[in-house]
Amino acid sequence: MSISSVVSVRHPDDDRNADFDTDLVAIDGSALLKTISALTPAVALAACGGGDGSSSSSTPPPTVVTQAITPVQASRFLAQATMGATRAMVTDVVSTGFSGWLTAQFAKARTTTHWDWLVANGYNAAANVNSQTGFDPTIWRGMISDPDQLRQRVGMALLDILVVGIDGVNLNWKAFAAAAYVDVLLDNAFTNYRQIIGAITTNAAMGSFLTFLGNRKANAATGSQPDENYARELMQLFTLGLYQLNMDGSVKTAGGTPLETYTQADVSGLARVFTGLSLSSTSTTTPDVYRVPLGMNASINETGSASFLGTSVSGGGMAAVNTALDTIFAHANVPPFVSKQLIQRLVTSNPSPAYVGRVAAVFADNGKGVRGDMQAVLRAILLDSEARDDSTLTTTSAGKLREPVLRLTGWARAYTVTSPSAAWAIGDTSSTTTRLGQSMGRSQTVFNWFRPGYTPPDTAIATAGLVAPEFQITNEQSVVAYVNFMQTLVANGIGDVKADYTDILTKASDSAALVDEVNTVLAAGQLSTSTVASIKSAVDSIAATATNGPTVRVQIAILLTLASPDYLTVK
Repeated sequence: MSISSVVSVRHPDDDRNADFDTDLVAIDGSALLKTISALTPAVALAACGGGDGSSSSSTPPPTVVTQAITPVQASRFLAQATMGATRAMVTDVVSTGFSGWLTAQFAKARTTTHWDWLVANGYNAAANVNSQTGFDPTIWRGMISDPDQLRQRVGMALLDILVVGIDGVNLNWKAFAAAAYVDVLLDNAFTNYRQIIGAITTNAAMGSFLTFLGNRKANAATGSQPDENYARELMQLFTLGLYQLNMDGSVKTAGGTPLETYTQADVSGLARVFTGLSLSSTSTTTPDVYRVPLGMNASINETGSASFLGTSVSGGGMAAVNTALDTIFAHANVPPFVSKQLIQRLVTSNPSPAYVGRVAAVFADNGKGVRGDMQAVLRAILLDSEARDDSTLTTTSAGKLREPVLRLTGWARAYTVTSPSAAWAIGDTSSTTTRLGQSMGRSQTVFNWFRPGYTPPDTAIATAGLVAPEFQITNEQSVVAYVNFMQTLVANGIGDVKADYTDILTKASDSAALVDEVNTVLAAGQLSTSTVASIKSAVDSIAATATNGPTVRVQIAILLTLASPDYLTVK
């Protein structure tokens, strides 16, 4: 007996599962999507505040969590702060506390960079000079197996915001160039946001992706002008946003019209600064040049005056670049704009204005006069009362749709997925018809897989005036593809990428204990009473004494949890 003989996934008007002899548990893709859509605004999303030129919301101090932490509370915290909980990590958080766990994670060094792993596994062989080979394996390896889990989760959040997709990197040694970019985000995840934007500005993959690598100054003879792509996206997507914001994230208006953050003249002026940034070498024998920060080629750099955001610089060079970045970083929009997106990526799609305001205040000043301190910002996000208080679980002020990649890594980490050969052959999972519909480092545009302000049309979410970013990559087809893909992984793995169910198999004979363990570690205790009962019933339909019975019981409990709306809408 196998899991596929017990669980089937139905696509609307599709009979692909007709060969399943036993249909004890049917998952209807259309019905599941509707349930998720209905559940999300009711359980997970809260209305956002508007703006009339000034903020009317107060920003009370966050509630300090001091009571003993339960395993479920620990697991919920880990669902926000890691790529997935393990039973050992749950125990650790219960013992050390939320703040203590964060302190330990901040002190944890990276085990192996993506670049070093690629070299150690021979991907720098000449045959790979024009290949992406190795990129997907090392990304999955890091997310699933590296112990610096807070860094991995924050790195993923930064990659969702400061987007580079490997297919848009027009360089050779693509795997290395893209890996070097992800390493920049991971290496700087706990530093300072100013340091982060400086590091991505001098990164080769970003330079290629947003077309400012080798950007040339204006040429009066030909009429050519500097490429404006990076100047625009740096402000629009990475730091400021389109409209001026109050500290609580609400939009400032004048006469009911949103006030714009910058003008086209600001873009053009800033583009003059981002000229001349070039590779340090033209050698392509090895990928090493893509790990080195970009340097300044004076012959194509604009040294004349450049004006933007009320500032003027002249003389060009890296001094002008740093002045430009300092000017942007000092803008009043940066704290609320960046803080809100980080909250969305880690905790909730629709944070209250007060929550945004509290985190933005810490971004603006960590209490020691430092702006952009990532460790302080992450503490503020993850320890805030809206993230930690159990009372939020029953209100409309918490939660988000769990990203597909996090669903996979959640399973992989909970059940000790390894790849003994180091192949990590999960591959590109961006297909919406056969896989997850998302794969880290593979966004096709700088706008990521989903936008932070996306609202699914013709839904209760839209009616309520809310946002649900992850729904931009969610539809009937993708829901079915996800469940089918996870069924394969849960039952068989891919290549030698397989789970180890040894520990949880000890609970296989007791359906209540089994489902409780899956609920606590994998689903952060969020399965409803009715969902628990349904999964338990499915588990009980298989005799523990049947051939492969214990294994199938475990796999059913896990897969049905992964497919449940209670799991998908993480709170």
